[in-house]
Amino acid sequence: MAGSLVRPATPVRPHSAPKPRRPRGLRHRLVGTRRARIGLLNASPIVLYLLVLFVFPILGTLLLSLKSNDGALTLHWYAEALSGANLSVLITTLRISAETSLLSLAVGFVLANALSRLRPIWAGLVMLIVVVPHFISALVRTYGWIILLGDHGLANQSLTGLKVPGAPFRMLYNETGVVIGTTAVMLPYTVLLLYGVMRGVDRRLLAAAASMGAGRVRIFARIYLPLVAPGLASAGLLSFILCLGYYITPALMGGTKQTMVASLINDQVMKQDQWNGAAAQGVVLLLITFAGLLLLKTARSIGAGARKRSTS
Repeated sequence: MAGSLVRPATPVRPHSAPKPRRPRGLRHRLVGTRRARIGLLNASPIVLYLLVLFVFPILGTLLLSLKSNDGALTLHWYAEALSGANLSVLITTLRISAETSLLSLAVGFVLANALSRLRPIWAGLVMLIVVVPHFISALVRTYGWIILLGDHGLANQSLTGLKVPGAPFRMLYNETGVVIGTTAVMLPYTVLLLYGVMRGVDRRLLAAAASMGAGRVRIFARIYLPLVAPGLASAGLLSFILCLGYYITPALMGGTKQTMVASLINDQVMKQDQWNGAAAQGVVLLLITFAGLLLLKTARSIGAGARKRSTS
């Protein structure tokens, strides 16, 4: 009876070793599948577009900046761009761009922080007020600021009516007017970037810190500010880079001491017919932009490493 219940053991089949896979080359991995071929085919117009409109002009400008009047290779134009009056113009451009970036961050931070606390419907309406002027012509907005900040403009009339000492102030054709005008242009970019970052902050973290006895200043410095710091860095760098090559507002609202690199390039091309020097100025601005992007990436890497060390 017991023997009839025992089942015969099934024979064990020898396990066959898997065949080793042949290593695939880089070319086979890229174009070996149909999906990859279709993706490359779809991306080819974009790649061609970038080559024609970005890469080739940049290379052409670089080669032009390295040629002398007789066609030989030279660094004369870079030496000229980084010396004398041209160096003074470059320093002025960097200073005005930095001032614009800091002022845009200060105003944009307050405005974006207030927007992030509103309901989405009200935040959207206020955001329209901030963004819609950006779609108006920059020339029209600049002339609007000229009328507003003039000696008999609304700003000075209001300050004079309030009996402010020293009013009316000179707010045009100096660095003050240029910074105000460029800040108004860069402010929508700053607010949009900061609003997206601040909207993503988990408010429960702030409430938890407050429930554990942390004050508002401590919560802001230890929790809120580190969370929005990447957005602050990105917004500040974006304003700085855009202001480096801005032309209309500094040319119309600034004086001779507020000449920026964009105005200098325009004069070299349109009045002096000096394309080589203008190309060198453009390459210098491009290198400054790359340096700013590299600095931002380095700062983000250091910040990520510090956060990892603090959590571990």
